[in-house]
Amino acid sequence: MMVTLLGATTLVLVTLAPWVLSAAAGGKNLKAPQKVEVDVIDDNFILRWNRSEESVGNVTFSFDYQKPEMDNWIKLPGCQNMTSTKCNFSSLKLNIYDEIKLRIRAEKENTSSWCEVDSFTPFRKAQIGPPEVHLEAEDKAIVIYISPPGTEDSVMWALDRSSFTYSLVIWKNSSSVEERIENIYSRHKISKLSPETTYCLKVKAALLTSRKIGVYGPVHCIKTTVENELPPPENIEVIVQNQNYVLKWDYTYANMTFQVQWLQKPGNHLYKWKQIPDCKNVTTTQCVFPQNTFQKGIYLLRVQASDGNNTSFWSEEIKFDTEIQASLLPPVFNIRSLSDSLHISIGAPKWSENKPVIQDYPLIYEILFWENTSKAERKIIKKKTDVTIPNLKPLTVYCVKARAHSMDEKLNKSSVFSDVVCEETKSGNTSKIWLIIGIFTVLLALPFVIYAVKVLLRCINYVFFPSLKPSSNIDEYFSEQSLKNLLLSTSEEQIEKCLIIENISTIATVEETNQTDEDHKKYSSQKCWDYGCEPPCMAGLTFGKALSLWKFVSLKRRLETYSDCLPPLLIRLLQFNDPAQDFWPWVHHWENVLQTG
Repeated sequence: MMVTLLGATTLVLVTLAPWVLSAAAGGKNLKAPQKVEVDVIDDNFILRWNRSEESVGNVTFSFDYQKPEMDNWIKLPGCQNMTSTKCNFSSLKLNIYDEIKLRIRAEKENTSSWCEVDSFTPFRKAQIGPPEVHLEAEDKAIVIYISPPGTEDSVMWALDRSSFTYSLVIWKNSSSVEERIENIYSRHKISKLSPETTYCLKVKAALLTSRKIGVYGPVHCIKTTVENELPPPENIEVIVQNQNYVLKWDYTYANMTFQVQWLQKPGNHLYKWKQIPDCKNVTTTQCVFPQNTFQKGIYLLRVQASDGNNTSFWSEEIKFDTEIQASLLPPVFNIRSLSDSLHISIGAPKWSENKPVIQDYPLIYEILFWENTSKAERKIIKKKTDVTIPNLKPLTVYCVKARAHSMDEKLNKSSVFSDVVCEETKSGNTSKIWLIIGIFTVLLALPFVIYAVKVLLRCINYVFFPSLKPSSNIDEYFSEQSLKNLLLSTSEEQIEKCLIIENISTIATVEETNQTDEDHKKYSSQKCWDYGCEPPCMAGLTFGKALSLWKFVSLKRRLETYSDCLPPLLIRLLQFNDPAQDFWPWVHHWENVLQTG
């Protein structure tokens, strides 16, 4: 029974709790605000929301915020206990590139539930506000000075202040016809207006890189002045001649002086107008200044006329882009000769002061080359500044010239051809191979050459410088005892006279006397002294062998009986110069003859 009573009491208390709390809060539950919106314009952060039907009367609203690195919610400064449906929290220091979360609730005697706002990144949500505009009037022109949106210490556009572009709408105050001018800089001059006429305009800013377009600012009106006595110069243009810019203009009156000014980076207020030194107090309607006066970029140019007493307003300002206006100069290159090829190194052209030209836009190079003895040109196109021309003839003079082309189709510019440079190629691998083969052949042939020279020297020594000592073979056959036996084999033989006929074509005649043996006489005349009876082996005797024989026999001259008969024998030997025969068989033959004689 006791347990049942306690359970019933608990159920009653739980059932009555919401009613008791509601009664204590005034009898009604508060609902959270609806349609909460966040507006970010420049550096201004604004919250807007709608009240619920129940939150009427003394209801306030409060916001909390949370950063990604935070776990807890923090009260949003400037948006606590707000009685209106709008609050500004621009004082909060935020990283404009970090995501942030917000929540809101209604408060009276009690509080509503929290209503969370979709998280957002301030920079992505930011809108470009209207820029500040200042106007100056001339007789036929209005000069517009535009300040970037936001303040000078703006956080939202701190990195983009110089990137803003502007557009405007202008019309006569007395007319509804509007003229739109797009993509102007922070300083712009509208020319060709009517004197003493009121014009109105409005301006908006844009960030093309972030694809953000602002809203038009308030309307500004101004009246042009009375027409000036001296009109400003007109029809200003810039042309390029060689390495110079030529600025030209038209003017109505003669005997005038002119000056030209330029402004760098028109969208930046830090840059001021400057005088071009070569275009001050010129008396002609043109002036010339070198291209290196300007670095890469966009400039404004203007001209003013003066007659010494009066000065005109500045002319209409023309935009001058060095990338478009500047001419492309021919490239400078060096050639290095390699084995049957040429290596070309392309460099930037230089001014007359030997300063390099700065050409930051991409270029491609057209290279023409040909043999010096031929007019047939060959062409190659390269993006690189190091080019190798291969497969050329070795030890041949080639000539090269080049020019540059811009890769940007908008520029569509080409330089003139450079000066012609000629270079001779070095010997190629083929020549080296032949050189190696030649050296190898000489080394192989050297032993044979040495052997041939030795043989030749032996022949020369044998013919012209024979040895005085006979060989052992000759000494054996013509020894002293042998000759004695051979020459004195017949004791009764006597030779009275031995005649020698110097003409070898004539047969020598020998007179024989006191012949004791008739048969021996006949044999001697036929086999020894009869030259018509020619030994069959004598045809192989050479002059060198005969000379050697002569020297050898001279050593045997002590045999008086034999020495008288040697001269006709030597003369006969000289007739036989056939190299096919050998000397030694002939010696054997005559040995037999003398022994049998």
